[in-house]
Amino acid sequence: MAKKGNEPKAPDPRETAAASTSTNVGTAIANANLNQVNQIGPDGTLSYDQSGTYKWRDPYTGQTYDIPRYTATQTLSEMQSAIKGQTDQAELNLGTLANKQSAFLNDYMAKPFDGSNEATEARLMELGRKRLDPMLDDRAKALEARLANQGIGLGSKAYDTAQRQNYQAENDAYNSLLLSGRGQAFAEGQATRNQPINEITALLSGSQVSQPNFVNTPQTQIANTDVGGLINNNYNQQMAAYQAKQAQTGGILGGLFGLGGKMIGLSDEREKEDIRRIGRLDNGLGVYSYRYRGDERVQIGVMAQEVEEMLPEAVFHIGQVKFVDHGMVARAI
Repeated sequence: MAKKGNEPKAPDPRETAAASTSTNVGTAIANANLNQVNQIGPDGTLSYDQSGTYKWRDPYTGQTYDIPRYTATQTLSEMQSAIKGQTDQAELNLGTLANKQSAFLNDYMAKPFDGSNEATEARLMELGRKRLDPMLDDRAKALEARLANQGIGLGSKAYDTAQRQNYQAENDAYNSLLLSGRGQAFAEGQATRNQPINEITALLSGSQVSQPNFVNTPQTQIANTDVGGLINNNYNQQMAAYQAKQAQTGGILGGLFGLGGKMIGLSDEREKEDIRRIGRLDNGLGVYSYRYRGDERVQIGVMAQEVEEMLPEAVFHIGQVKFVDHGMVARAI
């Protein structure tokens, strides 16, 4: 018995997802390869090589994919390589020197900076007396000479007054030094304190690790294929074709078996004329339009000779004429 036409099977979600993921993975790998453009420039080259693979497992389908790993290698030209070697050596020397210099900071920083008034004034007087004392000594000698030239002797009132005024001027000079130079002395003390630290910091800043400079690669993007959409569209088209065929078959069967309600009828090809094939049943039998000899009416049906080849049990003979059991033909569809 011939089989009926099968309805299209709906796409399996897991198979559709696997097909989509596989296509997307392939697209991603293709994009990665397109974007890994080897470069050659005056200062060196940049090349990409596959350095291995790693396994990625789709958590939905359980399918495993081999994803390639790539390594980018930057190679400097001979001149640039020599310059880098010299630069690296200089930075190493600075770093080594800074490391050695920093050793003494353990003891140096253990002594706190004294910014009190007494300490500031002491530093200020130490610095100021180096300039003021010679000037004041010269002024005192000049006063002695002037008083002697004027005949003003030691012990006289005029002598005492001149010396008292000179002493007051010296005292005012030191007071002015303390009042005006306190901030400067404090700043100079801090600068002296920080100088070793600043020197080491400068050395370290000259020994920074250089970051490689890479050229940006132009990005090329291949769009993903909507495999799921293609599969579903194909299924919808198959279903539409199946439904159309079912409707056509129903119409043909309606014409074939609805004429007079006859289940067994004359169907011998030799008794027909104007035969024209108009369709096919799901079991492969052809459906024809025709007229019986001597009858102007157009009929629709099968040919007994064809039915006999496929379903011999559905064909009967009355004399030499072939008849068909249309009910049996219908059940075989």
